[in-house]
Amino acid sequence: MTIRVLLADDQALIRGGFAALIRSADDMLVVGEAVDGADALRQARDLRPDVVLMDIRMPGTDGISATQLITDDPGLSDVKVLILTTFEADDHVLAALRAGASGFLGKGVEPAELLDGIRVVAAGDALLSPRATRGLIDRYLAQPSNGAVEAVDPSLDVLTDREREVVALVAHGLSNDQIAARLFVSPLTAKTHVNRSMTKLGVRDRAQLVVIAYQTGLVRAGDE
Repeated sequence: MTIRVLLADDQALIRGGFAALIRSADDMLVVGEAVDGADALRQARDLRPDVVLMDIRMPGTDGISATQLITDDPGLSDVKVLILTTFEADDHVLAALRAGASGFLGKGVEPAELLDGIRVVAAGDALLSPRATRGLIDRYLAQPSNGAVEAVDPSLDVLTDREREVVALVAHGLSNDQIAARLFVSPLTAKTHVNRSMTKLGVRDRAQLVVIAYQTGLVRAGDE
């Protein structure tokens, strides 16, 4: 299947570079280039891409607002947003995830990692760069215990040993495909373990799963 990608960045040079990279992949097609968030929303409605590669800082409607508008549109429920930006600050990560972004990568990512990230998001999985994951962890761990995850039972007793192993790998920023390769299982099996873990722990997204892993001590800062 060919992955249809819409680029959204106000800098033509950057758009051109990413467009050239994406066109070099046999399984991807650049269907459009947007100059700001409003343009991205219009083109998403017109072109129905599989993935929107979205910058955050753009004039007018920024990338996070555009992401919210795209994910709130019932007609665009199949469109995934991958945030690609130089600003991997934890506030931006949280805002992007709350807006419904499926992934977050820094513009310093290696070309192969970017292409893999697009594939991960297109497949319906969530993706956080290691740096973005660390920022998210630091943000949550700095909050008092009655913070954003107060309603979640931190006990991991409900998880099987394999599910704990999978949660730990999620906390290290691995995608479902990477988890599958590490554990010698299929990507579908890895995804099933992740989804079951989120259901059992009562969390809504992969980011909260990362937080739980650190708050419960399943994974500790500095672990590899």
